Amino acid sequence: MILELKAAKQLINDHEAQLLNYLKATKIEVGLLLNFGPAAELKRKVLDNDRKGSLDWIDG
Repeated sequence: MILELKAAKQLINDHEAQLLNYLKATKIEVGLLLNFGPAAELKRKVLDNDRKGSLDWIDG
């Protein structure tokens, strides 16, 4: 699981896109986006490994 912590006024699409990019770049399938701004927010994203395609070219 990837855990992305933010301290912003509110979550925006760029924050979700960043989490999705982390999921696409790894074999990890689940990510949580937590915002500890004025109002706590939580988003959960799931990206199935079957949808990622081959990641054989990524080293380390």
